[in-house]
Amino acid sequence: MVEHLAIGPELIDIRRRLHADPELGFHEERTSRFIAEQLRSHGIAVLDNPLPSHTGVIGLIEGERPGPFIALRADIDALPVAERSGLDYASRNEGVMHACGHDLHMTSLLAAAFWLAEHRERIAGRIMLLFQPAEETGQGAQAVVDAGIIDGVDAIIGTHNNPDYLPGQIAVGTEPMMAGCVKFAVTLHAQGTHAGYPHMGTGPIEALASMILSVQSIVSRNATPFHPLVVSITEVHGGDVWNVVPAEAGFLGTARYFYKDDGQLVERRFRQIVDSTAEAYGITADVEWDDFADPLVSDASLATAVAQDVLQYASLEPIHPSMAGEDFCEYAQRTRLLFAFIGSNGAPGHYGLHSPHFVGLDGELQPAAEFYVNAALRVLVELRKSPVNRVALV
Repeated sequence: MVEHLAIGPELIDIRRRLHADPELGFHEERTSRFIAEQLRSHGIAVLDNPLPSHTGVIGLIEGERPGPFIALRADIDALPVAERSGLDYASRNEGVMHACGHDLHMTSLLAAAFWLAEHRERIAGRIMLLFQPAEETGQGAQAVVDAGIIDGVDAIIGTHNNPDYLPGQIAVGTEPMMAGCVKFAVTLHAQGTHAGYPHMGTGPIEALASMILSVQSIVSRNATPFHPLVVSITEVHGGDVWNVVPAEAGFLGTARYFYKDDGQLVERRFRQIVDSTAEAYGITADVEWDDFADPLVSDASLATAVAQDVLQYASLEPIHPSMAGEDFCEYAQRTRLLFAFIGSNGAPGHYGLHSPHFVGLDGELQPAAEFYVNAALRVLVELRKSPVNRVALV
């Protein structure tokens, strides 16, 4: 039996207030106070926050019967984007916008929390409500892990609105959902010289151009065509005077992948290309390789069980994997993961996440809240069926 929720005017108003007052990662002070007030007003305990930023909120709902300990997570930060959506509740904070729909995430988790607090008799265990800061910077989930907030949690459940699906559509399953994300930076060190006497130096520009072209061959010639893989150069810099060959240049970019072996392949070939090209041009190169996020994959047994329930309150859709990253993957260091895409638009010509024109529809809220509630109740049942496979703390 699944539970159905109603999204009334109170929650629509909450969504609009959150959307109109977005805050950037680790600066979500007003947002955190508002969420805490909402939880307390519905009789939900708010725990002390050990994060250095003191942003984010940790709520706790105790069931009437003993059982496992799970967490429901929503991210709360916004992006440095000037909103152009035309909504009458658009951001009033210049240059900051909920362009990724985190206002929907917060509201749907609050809706689920209100229902769970009123139906503690349905809960055998404990449920943490984790309103996480700084997802967009890729640092928030790791900060939560480092602070020990989810130590002892047996499973954590998260969602992300997805405008490529219609409201009422949910995608959850065992396949990879969001890409592993690498941020790389290359700095080339050479001997600068007068542009009229290039033979007197070892300029980096030609080497930089050769590297940029060569790294594109990693995907086309080294990786299997059956796995999605992207390597993108996104910023190039070098020199600031028209008649001087610079002594330094460089470029930045990202790699996205769904399988760890592919990520390791990209790094290995990338470093080989950069090092050998630098040597060929008589210069040196520094490579910074930051594994920003791992691929996001749900726990297979939990995802399979939860997906069966989705059919009773929403349309279960195939997973269309996203090349965007999601720091929810960091929680795999401590516990089992369950993640879902919730349809938030789906109209022809809709704008995607991170666009200044992005619009997430209110119709996303009810399916998202119902997913949180029903997934939580199902996961608590599944965890009681077998010994908890908790990730060892390291």
